[in-house]
Amino acid sequence: MSNVISNFDNWKEFLSDRVAQARNNGMSEETIKNLAYEIGSFLDEKVDPKNEQQRVLKQLWDAGDENERKTVAGLMVKLVEQT
Repeated sequence: MSNVISNFDNWKEFLSDRVAQARNNGMSEETIKNLAYEIGSFLDEKVDPKNEQQRVLKQLWDAGDENERKTVAGLMVKLVEQT
């Protein structure tokens, strides 16, 4: 897992793969966004940012309230869908 989160492009690829798997397993968009929010919360609490992009995401996450954090999580899902 440390290799996945040490490089932002690796992280986006990993997340993109997980989103695709979730869709293939019939998960709704809302469920996927909720899982992205839970992952974001876990990373915020347990993982020290390893690169510039992660530090920016952490700062945005920390600045936001719960609703704004859900928006960030949803945007991450949209971001990886475009790549």
